[in-house]
Parts: sequence; structure tokens; C-alpha cells
Amino acid sequence: MKVFVTGATGFIGHTTVRELMNAGHQVLGLARSDAGAQSLLALGAEVHRGNLEDMESLRSGAAQADGVIHLAFDHSAFGQDFSKFAAVCEKDKHAIEALGAALIGSDRPLLITSGTGMGNAVPGQPATEDHFDANHPNPRKGSEVAGASLAGRGVNVSVVRLPQVHDTVKQGLITYAVQVAREKGVSAYIGEGRNRWPAAHVQDVAHLYRLAFEKREAGSRYHAVAEEGIAMREIAAVIGRGLKVPVVGLAPEQAQAHFGWLAMFAGFDMPASSAQTRIQLGWNPTRPGLIADLENMQYFQA
Repeated sequence: MKVFVTGATGFIGHTTVRELMNAGHQVLGLARSDAGAQSLLALGAEVHRGNLEDMESLRSGAAQADGVIHLAFDHSAFGQDFSKFAAVCEKDKHAIEALGAALIGSDRPLLITSGTGMGNAVPGQPATEDHFDANHPNPRKGSEVAGASLAGRGVNVSVVRLPQVHDTVKQGLITYAVQVAREKGVSAYIGEGRNRWPAAHVQDVAHLYRLAFEKREAGSRYHAVAEEGIAMREIAAVIGRGLKVPVVGLAPEQAQAHFGWLAMFAGFDMPASSAQTRIQLGWNPTRPGLIADLENMQYFQA
């Protein structure tokens, strides 16, 4: 199949493009820069120039393909000004609407991306694939709301929800926790550090995207979760060892001063299950876990 992939030059997207091509699919990858285009050509993929603000480029890319995997997300929100996050989520919603518009009236699949937090029904219990709250306070819900709207118009939409996706270079939000620890000279957690974050290796996640795309099961939600929840205290400890800095517990009122925008996440307990996903897709993650990748990071490499 010919797959249009947005975010094809990103951390997860680049690995997913390789996964798709190794399985015999053709890939048309969205690229907004010459460097991005060259990286896709080096993999043997076709290049479609455009970006998330160019709705026509999204529609035309989707129109040329047998289906779409939407991985692009403007991560510029994850910086000093997290107030932009709601606007970035709104941008993602519009991008999904544009991609879906090109698929109405066909069975061509649209696989969109969300976060495992959208599946949390009961505090302290793992998020599950069968739960979604359209009134969730997190603006990231907009992606799934847009997908549901398109499904109502006959588009074959399914969702992959992501945890902290990692290798030895990047680890989702934990990448920023490493930066904070480096800047502050201590690796911290909040309270007793028992709150948990789910995780999966980027290659396992790419494999799941391929399986979900090939299954083409409209309305499905999949959790790309290899590890249900790793305690923040354990994460902070391995970061501390890697950076050779002390590991400390902070009172909740100290979190904002230490973590900045990351404080709103650093104390969340957000475990997630992938039990249903594993049964539906036959997905069995085999790559290294989060702690192993953090232990093997080059903390002092330029």
C-alpha cells in the first residue's frame, strides 16, 4: 500500500517510515524542509512538501495514498511557553479534519495519534483503550474528537495513543526532565515519587503503527504501551546516576520552581494498559525498556 505519513521526518515518524518500507509498503512522507526531504529520499520514500498549516498540502497528500498515518505534532509547545499547547492541539485538530476530508467516501484508513492519558477513567488505575472522555480537561482530546467527527462522516479512523516513547537519545517528556536535572544540578521527583509514567521503545511503537494501519479496523483505539508504569522516583534515580548529581524529593509546592512548565506533568500518576491492543494486533514489544535506555544514554556527549 502507498501510505501518506505526516511527521515522517520526526523521531517516531522516521522509524515508522522504515518499518513500513521494510514491510513492503510505499511511503509518501510530508516534509517541510530541504533537510527533511533529503532524509526521506535517503530511506527510499517519496517526498510531499508541506506542513501542518498548509491544509491543501495535507489534503493532496492524503488523496494520493491508500491511507494515512498522522504522526505530525508541533512540539514547539514543549519549551518555556507551555501556554501554546492548547493552540497546538487545535492545529492538530484542523490537520486531522483536512486529512479526513480527502478520505470521505472510501475505506482508506486514517490512523491518528493521541496520548494514553485520554484513556484514564479512574485515578490510580491504568488507562484503557475502551475509554475516552470528550470532556477531558486536556486539550489533546481535540485530536480524538476530530477523529470521531470524521468517523461519523464515514471515514475509517483509528487511534494510536502514545506513552513516553524512548531510545537512548529521546524519551518524551523525560528528555526535558534530564535537561532540568542538568541545569539545576539535582535530579528530582515530587513527594515520594510513586507516580508512574507508561513507556515504549520507538521501534516497538513504529511496529504497532504498521500493524494498526494494516488491520484497518475503524473505530479502534490502540495503546503503544510496553511498560504500564515506571515510578518517577526510579526515573529520577537513573538520571541522577547518569548525570552524577544528587537525587532529591520535592514538596509539591516546590515543583513549579524546579520543573517550570514540566511541573504540571511531573507529579501525575498516569499508568496505562495495552492488554486490549496486544490481543487485537498480536503486538508483543521486545525492545529495551525505559530504564535500560536511560542507563545507556551518553549524558555528557555534546
